[in-house]
Amino acid sequence: MYEFEFAESAFTTFAMLRQAWTAVNKASEGKVAKLGLTPEKLAVLWACRDFPGTVTPAEIARLLFRENQSIAGLLNRMEKEGLVKRIPKRKGKPYTEIKMTPKAQQLVGPGVEMMKELIRDFASGLTAEQQEQLRKLVRVMRDKGLEYLYIEPSQSTCAPPGQPITL
Repeated sequence: MYEFEFAESAFTTFAMLRQAWTAVNKASEGKVAKLGLTPEKLAVLWACRDFPGTVTPAEIARLLFRENQSIAGLLNRMEKEGLVKRIPKRKGKPYTEIKMTPKAQQLVGPGVEMMKELIRDFASGLTAEQQEQLRKLVRVMRDKGLEYLYIEPSQSTCAPPGQPITL
């Protein structure tokens, strides 16, 4: 990988942001691959285990910031691998629910612990103040991207308003 500086500062910032995300994502892929998972599959299982509400394909799409059709494909692959089951719509439940299988229940704990350790390690080079600063800066870029997509950031209806989520 090249270390470079563009004449225009915004290009350097954007390139570094992409490089950082790519490096972090590749490192997390390598970690969870040891369990036969991908970061996306682990995120679905994590949601099934810890999300404070009913886990539906639409909710997974919002949590992972993915298109509904890509979540449908991911869930199809996970079902074939015996990781999740779709519980079809039924009386009083106007949506399909996603549930973990026993196989997934054995993988989710070690996978989540791996990811927590990795996330803490990535953040360990920053002080709490620097992490807060970075969150504010990245939020500005994220929100600008959402503007282009005509998406408003919103609070989950299942998360307690104004309270951090405990993992």
